[in-house]
Amino acid sequence: MSESPSEAPLDAADTGILAEISRDARATLATLAAAVGLSVSAVQARLRRLESRGVITGYRPILDAEAVGKPLAAFIEISPLDPAQPDNAPELLEPLPEIEACHSIAGDASYMLFVRVASPRDLERLIGEIRRAAAVRTRTTVVLQTFYENRTLVPVPAR
Repeated sequence: MSESPSEAPLDAADTGILAEISRDARATLATLAAAVGLSVSAVQARLRRLESRGVITGYRPILDAEAVGKPLAAFIEISPLDPAQPDNAPELLEPLPEIEACHSIAGDASYMLFVRVASPRDLERLIGEIRRAAAVRTRTTVVLQTFYENRTLVPVPAR
């Protein structure tokens, strides 16, 4: 039984490349090659392979929330009003652009949402939209200050 490409282990060169682009997604091929000790063409081939395997799922800028008009962040726990209702809250809430992340969680709530909005009034409006769209009760925690986020995801080295 052979491993599928997405399950094949990452070697040291792959993890080195991933660590470097996690720190700087705009690093040049030459910079990556120097960091991992491979040729530019070898790094380019490995990047393409990592992308096609789904290890690298995209490249995005990290934006300053205040600069783009969404300085208020909050975590919203949601639980179904009726536990017998279908468990489709993630699909029902996906169209709401203020929701940056939706996590299935263990504990009293079913899901934890991370949201960003412009003001307390916008947060109140969004909570109402969430409740109506998914028939859920909510518990909201407002973020006062963020010390770090969007940290570099360091791959586990091959064994």
